[in-house]
Amino acid sequence: MRTLAFDGRMGASGDMLLGALLAAGGDPAVLDPVEAALPVRYEVETVRKHGIAATSVDVLLDETGLDQGTDGDRGESDDRETGHDANGGDDDSHDDGDHAHGDGDHAHGDGDGDYSHDGDHSQGGDGDHSHDGGHSHDGDGDHRHTHEVAHDYGEGTRAEGSGPTRSHDEVLEIVGSMDLSDGVEADARAIFEILADAEASVHGEDRAETHFHEVGADDAIADVVGAALLVEDIGPERVVTTPPAAGGGEVSMSHGTYPVPAPAVVETAERADWSLRGGPVEAELLTPTGAAVLAHYAEGVESLPDLAVSASGYGAGGWEFPERPNVLRAVVGDGGGRLSRDAITVLETNLDDATPEVLGGLQETLTEAGARDVTVLPATMKKSRPGHLVKVVVKPEDARRVARRLAEETGTLGVREYGAGHRWVADRHLVTATILVDGERHEVLVKRASDDAGETFDVSAEFDDALAVARELDLPVRDVARRAEAAVRDGYADRLCHIVERERWESFADADEYTHPTLDEQGFVHLSAPRQVPGVARSNFPEADDPVVLVLDRERLDGVKYEEQPSGGYAHVYGPIPTDAVVDVLALPVEDGHYRLPEELREA
Repeated sequence: MRTLAFDGRMGASGDMLLGALLAAGGDPAVLDPVEAALPVRYEVETVRKHGIAATSVDVLLDETGLDQGTDGDRGESDDRETGHDANGGDDDSHDDGDHAHGDGDHAHGDGDGDYSHDGDHSQGGDGDHSHDGGHSHDGDGDHRHTHEVAHDYGEGTRAEGSGPTRSHDEVLEIVGSMDLSDGVEADARAIFEILADAEASVHGEDRAETHFHEVGADDAIADVVGAALLVEDIGPERVVTTPPAAGGGEVSMSHGTYPVPAPAVVETAERADWSLRGGPVEAELLTPTGAAVLAHYAEGVESLPDLAVSASGYGAGGWEFPERPNVLRAVVGDGGGRLSRDAITVLETNLDDATPEVLGGLQETLTEAGARDVTVLPATMKKSRPGHLVKVVVKPEDARRVARRLAEETGTLGVREYGAGHRWVADRHLVTATILVDGERHEVLVKRASDDAGETFDVSAEFDDALAVARELDLPVRDVARRAEAAVRDGYADRLCHIVERERWESFADADEYTHPTLDEQGFVHLSAPRQVPGVARSNFPEADDPVVLVLDRERLDGVKYEEQPSGGYAHVYGPIPTDAVVDVLALPVEDGHYRLPEELREA
């Protein structure tokens, strides 16, 4: 599985993400639609961070587009409460005139390896109203810095904050006007929706009422859409990130001084799959834009997964620290499947006077408090008294709360904590299976366990569902469970397929949904796992002129069930197929008068 992994231990901003993606193999040419639509250009060059060659990306104003702009005169951001970029000003800036840049005079390291995307790179020109950068963070004093930035709109001026304050809908209108693929546009829209939801939550507004400030400026649009373009160019099947570092200290905004991370970053982290980590320095490392991009694309992992690395690179931030390079690492490679690593700790206590009712209720009460698993074991206590050992698996951050609840529920005078470190867990998902009895279908939920590459290694019917169907049909519950599990085991695949004659498929080329006569006749559309395709084609398309295989992204399908058939389990989708779920259309080869599986599906 092609995997893109970010190592966020020094945070992330829009510019750092762009740099990391370019350094890991993204093609700078794919950024052209942004430069065509906005009065900006990307400046890309190699800098050095503590001896590491990193890719620096600046979004600069394009003097050729300044007269027209994108939707009016340049507006100044006037409300910075939701956060800004402190990675040396890479992403979003303060509204008080303090433009902090970690490089001091903004020299780009050694400047070697320059491969700018467009034109020369200069900073600021000779503007006549520069400001002393008073932006500093309390801490050990190792990165206080000032920087004079002239607000000259000539060649080489950074595009921070350029463009007027925009509403969420206005930003989406700009994105929609760009020459983007459907996938890139959808990703960019989703990222701005995350930003809008975070800002609306901070201000207590509805999304429709939200006006973007920094993140609606031209440079932030360039960061978000640029990241979406580069991710599509790299083409990962999976994106992961280690816990991104937020930094620490305080930051001044127009409404006062706020702790790091900024409010919008915290709101975004609530919606993300990854966890947020403080430190390791007193500075703002994770910006709203960086957090939103990672929240959209990346699932959280505690450490980089096992990868056969094919490309890697570093995106440069603007901070300079004495001990740590301010870079975001991106690694691209093929990952084999493994169980996911889950950080845990274990709580224990011995009880010699707990009633059966209290012990029986611990599963529910401790789970409500945050426990992941609760075990009660018989034990022999002092003076040979019978008692119980209670073991509770929790996330480290939940340990104190669960220990308190355990003491309250049982009256124990002490709870031990064992730092287990982590556990290896399967990814678990519930899917719906049906068994067929006398022409009637009966649904059973089945738990599917897989490694982090998506490979199924166990399926298990939910006992309560199997028991209900068994009672209704007067069948052994083991028989019902076995049949439901077989339907999922046979029919499940990451890429599902549907066979259709090419002429029929082409009639839906411009439609949003594809339908099939069986949808009206039986209520569903037949699908197949790749390994089932030749047999289905032989049975249902023996004399078809030109059958093709529609390869479908299972995640984009609603209403998929795995159904028992006389010849095995098959997937069906109860509803039309969205045409954007069709990721490939393959000819169905014939050899020696027999249908064969297309080459592209032979490892699916």
